[in-house]
Amino acid sequence: MDTNIKCKICRRAGAKLLLKGARCYGQKCAMVRRPTAPGKKGKRRTKNLSEYGRELREKQRLKAAYNLREQQFKNYVKAILAKKNVTDDLPLALMKVLENRMDNVVFRLGFAPSRLAARQMVSHKIFLLNGKPVNLPSYQIAKGGVVTVAPRKSKNTYFANLAAGLKTYKTPAWLTLDAEKMEGKKIAEVTMEELALPAEIGSVFEFYAK
Repeated sequence: MDTNIKCKICRRAGAKLLLKGARCYGQKCAMVRRPTAPGKKGKRRTKNLSEYGRELREKQRLKAAYNLREQQFKNYVKAILAKKNVTDDLPLALMKVLENRMDNVVFRLGFAPSRLAARQMVSHKIFLLNGKPVNLPSYQIAKGGVVTVAPRKSKNTYFANLAAGLKTYKTPAWLTLDAEKMEGKKIAEVTMEELALPAEIGSVFEFYAK
């Protein structure tokens, strides 16, 4: 995906979606330099959103943040809505599914600069889960799952340069990281309190419930 397109997605959504890795955390981030909707100056739409428009915006924000296609994201939401015995509230149930994806865990462990990069790396079998190669970015990682860099890839330039930075990298509370072994483990389930959500999750369910 073109880097300018990524910036436009964030500007259109009106939220920082962390689509460009390290650049998103600095002053070069488009949402810092130009946090307005894309379009010619003076011709940007500023009308108030309808209820449908607001729900659509929140859905688009969350879908883009996790680098998902429309049908894939819709399937996640619909599956949760269809369950009659969901023990979590709906927003938490959805966030667990999104956060437990293989590509997201790789991103959260600091092995990839963005979820898009993580998706590509997982697809190329760069990581092992519990000692076995996994090339499905959507694969759900259970508690106790261990993600490691495949031995044949651990010595390449990217990971050799990454190793030093990972020693000071702070993972979410539900993950642990061993920078020396280039290994991460899921030790708990994610909670809403530790997530910096890019969207109002309730509106996402309202959008698809109609």
